[in-house]
This record gives sequence, structure tokens and C-alpha cells, in this order.
Amino acid sequence: MQDTMHPSPPSPKRIDAATVSALNARIRNCKSFPAMLLVNAERFPDRPAQRFKHLGIWQSWTWRDVLDEVRSFAAGLQDLGFQPGDRIAIAGRNRPRLYWSMAAAQSLGGVAIPVYHDSTAEEMEYVLGHAEATFAVVEDQEQVDKLLGIRDRLRALRHVVYDEPRGMRDYDDAGLHQFQDVQARGVSALRADPRREAAWRSQIDAVSLDDLAVLLYTSGTTGRPKGVMLTYRNLITSALNANEFDSLDETDEAIAYLPMAWIGDHIFSYAQAYCAGYCVSCPESPETIAHDRHEIAPTYFFAPPRVFEEMLTTMLVRIEDAAPLKRRMFDYFIRVAKKWGDAINAGRSVPLKGRLLYAIGWLLVYRPIKSRLGFSRIKVAYTAGEAIGPDMFGFFRSLGVNLKQLYGQTEACVYIAMHRNDSVDFETVGVPAPEVEIRVTEQGEILFRSPGVFIGYHKEPEKTQEILTADGWVRTGGRRIRR
Repeated sequence: MQDTMHPSPPSPKRIDAATVSALNARIRNCKSFPAMLLVNAERFPDRPAQRFKHLGIWQSWTWRDVLDEVRSFAAGLQDLGFQPGDRIAIAGRNRPRLYWSMAAAQSLGGVAIPVYHDSTAEEMEYVLGHAEATFAVVEDQEQVDKLLGIRDRLRALRHVVYDEPRGMRDYDDAGLHQFQDVQARGVSALRADPRREAAWRSQIDAVSLDDLAVLLYTSGTTGRPKGVMLTYRNLITSALNANEFDSLDETDEAIAYLPMAWIGDHIFSYAQAYCAGYCVSCPESPETIAHDRHEIAPTYFFAPPRVFEEMLTTMLVRIEDAAPLKRRMFDYFIRVAKKWGDAINAGRSVPLKGRLLYAIGWLLVYRPIKSRLGFSRIKVAYTAGEAIGPDMFGFFRSLGVNLKQLYGQTEACVYIAMHRNDSVDFETVGVPAPEVEIRVTEQGEILFRSPGVFIGYHKEPEKTQEILTADGWVRTGGRRIRR
């Protein structure tokens, strides 16, 4: 029986070192994520690629399983008329099938358009209309209802596929399909014509690094959202560099709980996962995220400061309800951690007394807290998006959580600056990320350039020229702070 507290993969089949080396080299030469999927199904056939908690039970898919799922859905989409260059909107919370839909569409030469699941019908209408989406894959009835209400105004939209069938029994629409039905069409098509498999792989081989992979729309807080165009080169280079920077590989685990339409989730839960071969777990619901994170115990984690603040607040409330002895013990060893923890975890010199007290605190306080928060196996955690308080930042680091900061933008495929493990300072956002150049103009404006820089805003050349220079520098609008 699988241990639901820390699900573990079956023992992978042994592959000789030469084959492993060759497969790893192939990953770096892949031109798309579907191409990486083909390689991962060879190098990690039995390792878990994705998990999803449904009705309290974790369901797992290996890389070989994911290949089967993506291939059959891609064949089903093709049977419905999906063509190279078509745009597919993805709307819903983090679900394996929604990630598979992106890979399936990309394998056919299509472009993925993740949409914020809490978008209003009007907001969704603008994004799908502006992007000229021809297909949509959505989570459930709520998303279907929004699309059906605006479909008359979306001339390009031909088919809507939904994952969750609950509440959909009485819907009768020729352009509406259940995800499993589309997959069944694909399986039938593949069986009817064995040449379809080879043709599908040829389509994947035909994808170029400079092809458009995804359109990610900004939040639109200062007007209409802009469609950020990112190529496979942008995404793959950024993901490979980030994995190397933090030594992430197939043994790592992440939990996908942030909006799929946000660049962070697209990089952490899709691009980096395909490049490294690590497992991504989708929680059952927003209400179960903390519990599900505790069960999975991810090694790689990102959250904005507000999430870390919620964790700390929840924990302090629990402590206040504890017995007096436990409260005093917690207060004492937290002071020990604040004094010595970061230095010990950074490998710096600490007096013997400090090390002994910290070791006792680890057994009695720090380890139980990390386990409760879901950080018992954490290798690296990042925060970004807004300022994080020094006390909160220091608290997590003092417990042995390798919490770091990064600075990024959608237009950069996230990574502009990030902390190295050996030089973490809460007052900074670290050093330039791999292959990122940063310069400051005479007026003090910060500019950056990297292989991850977007190719422009969809249908908005004027706005592209406002932010992107002819030689590839991006104007951030930010100013250097002089101390």
C-alpha cells in the first residue's frame, strides 16, 4: 500500500550510465516540451510525473502514463479538427488533465493560452477573442457556463472540452465534449491507423525552438491585459538554467496550487518539471492545500509572502492554544533558532553551546514545525512579488528552510535575479539569474536582457516598442535605490 504521507515511486528500472548520459543530453537538445515528454518517458518511465488528490486519495501518473494520456488526447483533438497554429485556452484550477492539454496542443503545433480560473465571463471573452482561441479545455461546469454565455461573440471558438462531468448531464451541444470522450476518439483513431503515431512524432520533431509556445495574459490591473508571447527557446532556456542553479532533478517534487495562467506556475509546474523530470502534485481543492502540502512534503516550493505569513500566523495560533510548558519551550527554542539557526544552516562557525541547543531544538520544535508546514524535505523555497518582512524571512530560514527571494516578470520567463544558496540577504533579491544581464541607465532605470525575454505583446507592437528595445533590453520602469 502506498504511503499517503510521503508517496514514493516504484523502484525505477535500471538504465546503464551511457544510456542515461545520452538521454540527459537529448533533453538539453529538445525543441519543445512534447519532445521532452518523449525523452522523459524513456529515461524515467516508472517515475511519477504528476499526482492529483481526488476524494482524499492521491492518484499518480508516471512519465510513461503521461505520454499515453497526452498522445491519446492529441489524437482526439486532431480528430476534432485541431490544426497547427490553432490556439487552445485552458481554464481551471491545477489539474493534470489541464497540463496534459497544453502538451497535447503543443505537440500538434498549437499554442496554449492559460486563463485565470476566476476570470469573469467578460474577462474571458476578451482574452479568448484577442488570442483567437479555436479550442478550450476547462475544468468544470462553472467554466463551461461562462464560455457558453459568450460563445456567440467568440467567432473562432469551435470546441469546448471539460474535465469534471458533474452537472453536465443535461448539456446538449455539438461543440461540447468530455475530456475522456476526446481521448477515446484519439485511441480509436490511433488504433485504426497505426501510421498516426509516427505522424504525430514527426509533428513534434517539426516544432522549432523559436515557435510560439504560450500566450500568457498579464493581470490587466492598469487597463486591458496584454498577451505576452513566449517561445520554446524562452521557456526551455530559463527552465534549464533555473534547474541547474538550484540542482533540481527527477528526484524533486513540487506542488501546483498557484493560478495556471501565471508565469510562475507555468515555469515551476510545467517547464522546469519537463526539463528536470520531477513530479508535480495537484491538491484536491484550495481548502486542502495546507494538508496536501504536508502529505506531499515538496522539495521545491514557491509562495508569495502572504502565504508564508498565513503559515506563520496559523502556527502561532496553534501555539497559543498549547499547554503552558509547550509554549515556554517553543518561545525558548525559537530564540535559539533566531540567534544561531541561519548561521548553522549556512555552515558558518557557531559555538558548541549554540550547536547543542539548536540540536535539541531541532528534535523538540524545529523538525515538528517543518513537518507540519510540509517542509520536512524542502531543498529550496522561493518568495517574490512583494516585500517580505525580515522577521518572517529570518524565522523560516532559522528553522532550516532554505527560503530565498527572486525578482522576475512574465516578460522574462520569471527569472531576472535570485539568491544563491551561499549569499542570502533579505534586503536584496540576489544576483542576476544565469544568462541574465542587468544594467542601469544614467536616469537610474533598471534594464535587463536574457534568452528568456519575450518576443513581444500579441497584436500590440506599440506597447512592445515601449518596453522592449531593438537590441533586446527590457525596460522595467524600476529605479535603482541608492543607500
